[in-house]
Amino acid sequence: MITLTDRAATELQDLINSQEKKNAALRVWVAGGGCSGLSYGMALDDSEPEEGDNVFEQNGVKVYVDALSLNYMSGSQVDYVDDVLGGGFKIENPNATSSCGCGSSFKTSDSEGAAAGGGGCGSCGCR
Repeated sequence: MITLTDRAATELQDLINSQEKKNAALRVWVAGGGCSGLSYGMALDDSEPEEGDNVFEQNGVKVYVDALSLNYMSGSQVDYVDDVLGGGFKIENPNATSSCGCGSSFKTSDSEGAAAGGGGCGSCGCR
């Protein structure tokens, strides 16, 4: 399961409304790459879920995640945080055994050695 904090749900609902995508969901995925081997992706998706997608709904906001990505992200929480560079969405992943300073690249015990070519710290632009 993927959950949203109240703040993330509010920010997503505001984003969906401002883009006039009334039926949009947050699509979350994991891809190979980044300095730790795996990286997160997020986007608004205003289409129907794809075959094999897991669909979660919280506070009126739907989240789509494919089965492979859910293997790496089960139990994760999407939050919205403010920092000196502005605000943004952040994923708190209990399966991550290490991550880069950027917060968007990570490694799990299942991905050790199997992830497609992490380029070392700095390859994702976090420095």
